[in-house]
Parts: sequence; structure tokens; C-alpha cells
Amino acid sequence: MSGPGKKYKAAAARRDQDAAMAARDALTFVKENAFARFDESVEVAVRLGVDPRHADQVVRGTVVLPAGTGKSVRVLVVATGDKAREAEAAGADFVGVEQLQRVKDGWLDFDVMIATPDQMGQVGQLGRVLGPRGLMPNPKAGTVTFDVERAVREVKAGKIEFRVDKTGNVHAAIGKVSFPLESLESNFAAFMDQIVRSKPSAAKGVYVRNVALSSTMGPGVRVDTTPFR
Repeated sequence: MSGPGKKYKAAAARRDQDAAMAARDALTFVKENAFARFDESVEVAVRLGVDPRHADQVVRGTVVLPAGTGKSVRVLVVATGDKAREAEAAGADFVGVEQLQRVKDGWLDFDVMIATPDQMGQVGQLGRVLGPRGLMPNPKAGTVTFDVERAVREVKAGKIEFRVDKTGNVHAAIGKVSFPLESLESNFAAFMDQIVRSKPSAAKGVYVRNVALSSTMGPGVRVDTTPFR
């Protein structure tokens, strides 16, 4: 198995692995040291002081990034009647209960599924298909709702979902390296604010233990966690 390439090593050599930077400095480093030929995502990884094996310590939530994600999100809405028309007006890419048959046939060319509560009986039958891919609508994520217009607009505007993994880490993309620094700062601040707000009451000790920022292909840099404690 091959190791890191020359460009990665060169970028990594410019950082101080033992130093934790202020968020603005860390984002500046990530932008200046992205070397891929495509517009890399800016990614954040947060190590939390929780034990996800306990249901009362699972961290999960959503946040609307002020500057968006930089990605075009394809939204499918499972609804009928007026709610289907609301979804179409809000900009949903695919609308209708009949879309579920396409999913059963193997079609998964969408990024987010939103469903009205009355349709979840049918949607639930596709749990084995949607669940492993993170596409199953969920009330906690705001994707099971009668307010489909708002749900579609938020997703299109840059709403993302996060959930702690089994090792206690949360990962998310908060923009692109082509974004202005101020846009990345506002997205990072909004994401971390929601992480802090999502602290379980059962969590003990230090909650936000480590934070790192990186581009898709670049090295990670540590962020000072003092503002989040």
C-alpha cells in the first residue's frame, strides 16, 4: 500500500502538529495548502467525550450552514396532494409516492429523502435499502414533516445532518476551499455551536475534546477547543 504523496507531505511539513490554532488560522492553512485539482471540501472532525454505546449519550442533530455547502443537493419528497405541490414549488427534484417504486427497483439518484408522516408506512418498507445509505427520513433530522416547503428549502440552502460514530467522533463537510474565508468561518461557527448545544445531559467531563480541520486530500490541523468548553 502506497503512502502519502509528495504534495501531501509538503503541506503536512508546514504545520505544527503539537500546536492548536485559532479557527480562522486553521481555515486559512487549509485553504492555502489544498493541492488537489478539484475544489476540495473543507472537513471538520470533532472528538467528543461521550460513550455512543449508551443511548442517552448519542449526539445527533442538524444545522443550516449560513454559506451553504457548495454542493447541489438532489431532494426527493414522498408526499401527495397539496404537500406534493408545496414540495415542487420549493424546488424539490423528485416528488410523489410513485418514486418509491423506482427506489425498490434500485434507483437511488438523490441525496436526501423527505416524507410526510402519513407516508412513512410505505417508506419504512424500504428501510433495508435506505437505512445503510443514510437516506431514511427521520423526525429528528427534520425529514419527516408536514412542513415540506420549509424542509426542502433548508436542505437546498445548506442544511446538513451529523451523528456521532461508534468511536465518539463527528465528521462533516462545511464548505469548499474556494469559499471566502469569512464564509468558512461562519459555517464552522454554526456547526460547532450546534455541536455544543447538542451535548447530552448524561455526558460527563470534557465534552469537546479535540477538533481538526482539513481539506479532502490535505493534512489535518488541530483547532483550539477553548471557545467550546
